[in-house]
Amino acid sequence: MLTPATIPDSFSKADCLRILSLTEAAPAAEARLVGRQRDHNLRRADLVWIDDLPGAEWVMSRIVEVTARVNREVFGFDLEAFEESAQVATYRAEKAGHFDWHADIGDGPLAARRKLTLVVQLSDPADYAGGVLEVMPSAQVHSAERAQGAATAFPAFLLHRVTPVTEGTRHSLTVWAHGSAFR
Repeated sequence: MLTPATIPDSFSKADCLRILSLTEAAPAAEARLVGRQRDHNLRRADLVWIDDLPGAEWVMSRIVEVTARVNREVFGFDLEAFEESAQVATYRAEKAGHFDWHADIGDGPLAARRKLTLVVQLSDPADYAGGVLEVMPSAQVHSAERAQGAATAFPAFLLHRVTPVTEGTRHSLTVWAHGSAFR
């Protein structure tokens, strides 16, 4: 069974704060689903794309290192590229931030080639309540590590969600590694 993998300390606390500082100055867009309109029943978050941030080139280098390691040690997928920008999602309690059950693989030329999802916890877990990343590899739900800087990797076809944030604000960085479509 393919279960989520945790990569502790993928980013240091200082790295997480540096990413958040870069995103604070950038204009955020309301989250949408690939090829769809906004659906606040399914997802409510604000997004900033890393590729749009001057001075954030080092983030993608770190993501490549972490993804290569976890793929080599755990998944063994045939990964070819990162074809989409990494995104920083902000889930706020006052906006009932959440993302209901979904899979990251889907229609469209890029979403169909998503093989591995990597989510990095940017917030200090003391800064928010709720907002748990849950992954369902089987009938049992796996709650992701909440430590600041920890990454959770899982196959893009697994159902997952972010439960509603009930206090404070949760920030996470998400990226997908692409390869030939699963068969």
